[in-house]
Order: sequence, then structure tokens, then C-alpha cells
Amino acid sequence: MAVKVLILEDNPVARSFLCRVVRESFSDSITITEAGDLESARAQISLTGGPSGLHGVDPFKLILVDLELPDGNGMELLAELTQYPATKVVTTLYSDDDHLFPALQCGADGYLLKEDRFEVLVEELQKIVRGQPPLSPAIARRLLTHFRSGSRGTDGRAPDSGFAPLDYAAVSRPVPLEKPPEHDRLTPRESEVLTYLSKGFTIKEIASLMGIKWFTVNDHIKSIYKKLNVSSRAEAAVLATKQGLV
Repeated sequence: MAVKVLILEDNPVARSFLCRVVRESFSDSITITEAGDLESARAQISLTGGPSGLHGVDPFKLILVDLELPDGNGMELLAELTQYPATKVVTTLYSDDDHLFPALQCGADGYLLKEDRFEVLVEELQKIVRGQPPLSPAIARRLLTHFRSGSRGTDGRAPDSGFAPLDYAAVSRPVPLEKPPEHDRLTPRESEVLTYLSKGFTIKEIASLMGIKWFTVNDHIKSIYKKLNVSSRAEAAVLATKQGLV
């Protein structure tokens, strides 16, 4: 079955360019749906289960979202799709904090600059298969600078972007060690994925070992993170070992 991709981009030239990037990035069979505005994108998403993606058949597995659109802002769509089972990546020309951090807060799994070279964008999108967030080099540097400096002004306060502050403390917050409730227990398939994750295998390697597609592994990992209340491979591996889950 082909991997379904939705590209939301109002500029036809940029949309064609992104289609080429996507096709070059993945070895799987790809089916690309193009949308030039929010209304069109929402209509396509409604055919695959709506914002939750639960009631449709074969939902999108990758969604590229431009921010400035004729009928609104791509962040509106990101906020609507927080429960949708797809990897959501912003593709934009904006590299400033006022766009970057709100987009991440709205649920973006990655942030790419359309001005990057074709080869760079392909390499960054391929990180999805390796379980890494797709981030343009300039964006990765900006994030590092932001965390290192704390983005503090001369008055010692962080600038007000108009959005609630990111919970940076969550990165180092201790993970509770109690076992998850019964309904949050891992399925046998998720336990198998978690075992491979704990041993350092990449998403592509896990997919090969289990005989499934990389995006299916990605779905299992998202479910594992949610059930264990963790946000990284390292946290999941540590918690799994402590709780005897693997």
C-alpha cells in the first residue's frame, strides 16, 4: 500500500518542488495529494477520518504544511490535527522565533525551510525514517541557541511571543516509575517495537525486522510514547527497563 502524503502549499512552483523532494526522500511507493489552501486541505483530511483520523481509511502518514495561506495560517490546521496519526512538518520561508516556536507548540513534528537546497530537504525528510525530527540546519542551530541562552532579554525575562511558554522543564522532568494503568499497557506489537528501540535499532531497521512499513513502526512509537508518558527513545528505553516491559 502506498504511503499517503498531503502537501499544503499555495504556490504552485513551491508545491511542485516539494512533491519532488518527497518522492526523492522515501523508497516506499508514494501517493501525493496537493492542496492550495486550508479549505482544500481540510476537505482531504475529512476523507481520511477528520482531525482524529479515526474514522477513515488509510489516513495520511506525512503532512507538509505551509504557514501563510490565502485563507488563513497553517498553524490553525496543525492545532486541529494534534490527534491525527501523521508526521506533520512545517515547510516555510520563515526562520524566526515568532513562527518557529508557535508552530512547534501547535504540534509540528518538524520545521523545514523551503529555501534550503533540494538535497538538504531530502536528507532532512529522510530523518523521519530514522526516528529523528526533520529540521533545517538553520532551524536546528536556532533551537540550540535558544535553549543555551534561554532566550532571555536584558531584563532577564523571555520575550513574549503571544503564546504560552514551552515547558522546557519537561525535558528533564523525572519520569514516574509506577506501571501504567491496565488500559495503557503496551500491546504485544508495541512491546516488540520497544524492545528493538531499547537495543538501538532505527525505525527502518525495525520495520525490516518486523516485516512492516516504516510508517507503521512510527505509529507504534507514537503510541508507546503516549502510553509511557515519555518524549524520547532514551526515556522509553530507561522506563521500559525499570518497569520490566522488555
